[in-house]
Amino acid sequence: MKITQLYTYPIKSFRGVPLSTSNLTHLGFPYDRRFMLVRIHTDGSSKPRSKSHSNASTGLENMTITYFHELCLFQQHIDHHSANLTVQYCPPESEHKSLEMPLMPCTEDLEVIDIRLHQSPTKGFAMGEETNTWFSACLGYEVKLVYLGPNTRQVLGNLAPDLKASKPQSWLSSVTSFVPGVTPQEQDQHASIGFSDIAPYLVVTEESLKDVSTRLADGIDMDVTKFRPNIVVSGASAAYDEDFWAALTMNSSTRIEEYAPQAQLLLTGNCGRCSSINVDYDTGATCQGDDGKVLKKMMNDRRVDPGMKYSPIFGRYGFLDRTTGGKKHQVAIGDEVIVSKRNTERTVFGECI
Repeated sequence: MKITQLYTYPIKSFRGVPLSTSNLTHLGFPYDRRFMLVRIHTDGSSKPRSKSHSNASTGLENMTITYFHELCLFQQHIDHHSANLTVQYCPPESEHKSLEMPLMPCTEDLEVIDIRLHQSPTKGFAMGEETNTWFSACLGYEVKLVYLGPNTRQVLGNLAPDLKASKPQSWLSSVTSFVPGVTPQEQDQHASIGFSDIAPYLVVTEESLKDVSTRLADGIDMDVTKFRPNIVVSGASAAYDEDFWAALTMNSSTRIEEYAPQAQLLLTGNCGRCSSINVDYDTGATCQGDDGKVLKKMMNDRRVDPGMKYSPIFGRYGFLDRTTGGKKHQVAIGDEVIVSKRNTERTVFGECI
């Protein structure tokens, strides 16, 4: 099998950034889901779209594409040389707007706020007035952009791999190992994530994507980015063979001495799907055609995890194996992928959402 596509999502639920190569950290690709928009409900003039994503004590609601389809109208571009992120707002039939901001902003003067995402709490930093005003003007309601900084969230439920033999490092330690001028910080010994839902990596296959496309009307190909993967591979023996994958070994094409020749992802859980896969990325609303019924069509035979019995499964959640030595890891499009461990039965999703 081969890696065919790589994606990172600096601001959660915005359009993904395609990559040709990337370092691997235990919190995911560098910069992945380090920011998240929250909607402000403190004045009582609006009601949360999702109670589970709302915090009554702060009046803030975590914004995800499941409940805020319009977030797909924001595109992102990373300038790796300047470590800046350019965000472009692309509404249909309206003027496009853009904003440039640092991927690792200084947090010294930023407001610290409490965030709780999928029951896992953390602290975040509200970006400054200029940034928040820009996003609020685009969306037509008041929001704040929250930066995670050096903070992390704990992985809950049964997804976390066994870390007894691991030596974890913070996200900043992982990223700043190749970004000069930033001091690494230590991290408690537990599996951690940023603003990703529940795991740092999501792996999907081209074969399963083709199966989804066969369920749609002629001429409609399912867009893999609607599944929001990090790693897309091709060459699986069958569609949904990944349901049984326990570990993947990725043979790196890089020959730089500081990088390990291989990296292993431990695949610990299935990804249950929601209405976000029905969103039209051009309009920011639910698709009107057959591709607006993808979730319903997948429910016919893809509800295969009793831990999420109402959600069709597509893709596997993964964690970087940190027991394989101290070198850095890198992956690239075209790298060979091997299923290094299989499960005899599908895993069952635990209580973590």
